[in-house]
Amino acid sequence: MPPRMMFKKEDVLDVAYKIVKKEGFEGINARRIANELKSSVHPIFKHFKDMEELKKAVYEKIYAKYQKCMLSGTNEEKTYKQMGLSYIKFAKDYPEFFKIIFMQTTNLNAESFLMADKIGDDVIKAGQELTGLSYEEQKKFHVKVWIFTHGIACLVATKTVEFSEDEIGDLLGNTVLELLRGFKFER
Repeated sequence: MPPRMMFKKEDVLDVAYKIVKKEGFEGINARRIANELKSSVHPIFKHFKDMEELKKAVYEKIYAKYQKCMLSGTNEEKTYKQMGLSYIKFAKDYPEFFKIIFMQTTNLNAESFLMADKIGDDVIKAGQELTGLSYEEQKKFHVKVWIFTHGIACLVATKTVEFSEDEIGDLLGNTVLELLRGFKFER
């Protein structure tokens, strides 16, 4: 009798994460994960009470990846722009993860959606350094910037339109400045 393989919780999570990275949550089920592990479903349910608990753990790992990607640009000179570029890059590099985090029904308004994101406050503060607006003004301004940035990210994640990094940088930089001029004019 061959020795029984022992799988750690992290092994199960890593396999589920890799499947979701390629196919979204639609791609995972207990049998699929077991096949990837070359085992029965027992290791899955030894570490997770059900598939919902596993999906929640995968979501947390996805969100941690997103946070890492977003915060990687915060040491740059132009932090606000860099965070927008990082958001779009995340959509390009991890389209299924982007769809899971940002393309699901929430029934929130734009400001509430942004503030539900743990990174939202950091982005608003970075924007204040660029614009000189108060926190509340920056929050309102950032909703407009985010809608534009999110539109590009959705186009990239769904491969609807292809942009070069230079095109994205120019679009983001120029449009944010134009939006800022308009926003300050409205006040």
